[in-house]
Parts: sequence; structure tokens; C-alpha cells
Amino acid sequence: MPRKQPTARQRRLGRELRRLREAAGLTARQAAESLGTISVTMSQIESGVAGVSEARVRRIAAQYTCTDAQLIDALVEMATDRTDGWWEGYRDILPPSFLDLAELEYHAAFVEEIGTTHVTGPLQTEDYARAVFAYWRPELPGNELEARVAHRMRRKATLARGGESPYTAVLHESVLRTRVADRSVARGQLDELLAQSERPGVTMRVIPFDVDGFAGASAALLYAGGRVPALDTVQKDTPSGAAFVDAAAQLQAMRTLFRKVESASLEPARSRDFVHRLAKEL
Repeated sequence: MPRKQPTARQRRLGRELRRLREAAGLTARQAAESLGTISVTMSQIESGVAGVSEARVRRIAAQYTCTDAQLIDALVEMATDRTDGWWEGYRDILPPSFLDLAELEYHAAFVEEIGTTHVTGPLQTEDYARAVFAYWRPELPGNELEARVAHRMRRKATLARGGESPYTAVLHESVLRTRVADRSVARGQLDELLAQSERPGVTMRVIPFDVDGFAGASAALLYAGGRVPALDTVQKDTPSGAAFVDAAAQLQAMRTLFRKVESASLEPARSRDFVHRLAKEL
């Protein structure tokens, strides 16, 4: 039975299968005929509306003469994944983008974030997150506001996996100095950054105001590594909500952007010292 609302991960699988078909120079009709099915079924698979078995993924890859074994295995993993993640508890409570982001982080080989407007999500304290959500969406009923805050706190699971899935956050000094609430919340947030940066696999880097060569004030993004580089994903916030980027050229541009921003930041030890000094000022 077709899915009513495929997740971002399911839609991504469909797009990757479509890309393989297009690389093989086949139309959806031609592909359907070679696989013994119909165009409607191919359309549903490529849009993520219909599921696909391991056997069919491997058959599709063979029909498209794809010989990248690692990519094929990764697509099979996506097709057969039956994870019932914690984020499912927020279905019909929060917008789908919240669930998609949590699922993306759960499956990521690594996560790299740039924070130029706010402290990055997994590093936020509860009070900080509540202040941010309440400021931008003051009309939210109390239960919806608390659901967003609780979801953000659950995303801290990203930080608990150690070297298995490294997490790197590059934060601009303006983010650290901006008080989204009051002095107490600001101090608590800085303390949280210091505590989380001591976790194995968690790296915090700071870009000071006085650094030369930084023009990335609008560079906020989340880069999630896939099982293979072709399956990497970038999440960016836009005025209309979260956007997920996975086109090869865009991914390359975002990799380059992250490295540029990272190169303007202090080393982790100096970044921690920097945050310590800011905390003392409060």
C-alpha cells in the first residue's frame, strides 16, 4: 500500500534510484518495462511513496549497470530500514521537518554544524531552546511549545554516540554573546557548551569577532554524512521552514563552505578557553 507521507529518508532513496536511472539514460517507462512493472509503480518508488525490497533495489541497480557496491549496499540499507525512532512519538504533534531532521541525525555517520544565528540545536539548553521557539512563534500554545523543546532535548542523543558518529559545531562569537533570554540562561548555555565539548567525539570551535577572512555570517547549516559521500545531506533553515539539500553540486559547495568557516575558527582547546572567558564575564 502506498505511503501517505513518506519521510525525507524514504524520499531520498527514491531520488537516488531516479538518479541512477537517469545516469543509465532510461526513461521511467523504459525502466519499468525492463523490470517487468509499470510506470506508475516506478513513479511511486522514485517519489518514496512506495517501498522497495532489497531484491528489487539490487535488480534495479543491475538494470541500470550501477557497479558501485558500497552505494548499492547503502541504498539497500535505506530500503530495508525499519527503525522505530524516538521521533515517531512526535508524529501528528510537530511538523514533519522536525521528525526528518531527527531521523537524519540518527542515521548520520557524522554531523557538522555552523551556528551563526543561534547555538546549534543539540547543544542548546532547555531554557535557551524555549526562549528561541517562544520568540519566533509567540502564538504557539503551551503544549506545542513544550513539544518543540522536548524534541530538541531528545536530539542530544546525537552527542552521546562518541567516536561512532562525531559531532562538530562551529559557533560565531555573536551567537555566544547574544542573550536570547536573561543573564542566567546565557550563563547556563555557556556552561552547557563547555560540558558537552568534553564528550568523546564532540568538537566545539569558536569564530571570534576579530578573526580575519570570515564572511560567512549567513552560513548556518547542518551537514550530515551518509554511509557513502553520495548520500550526504545538508539541512538549512529557510523563511518557509527546513530545506534538505542533496544534489551533488550543492553538497560539494556546502562541503567547501564548511571548510572555509572551520578554517576561520579557533582550535578546540582555544575555543573552550574562549567560552570560559565569556562565562566569567557574566
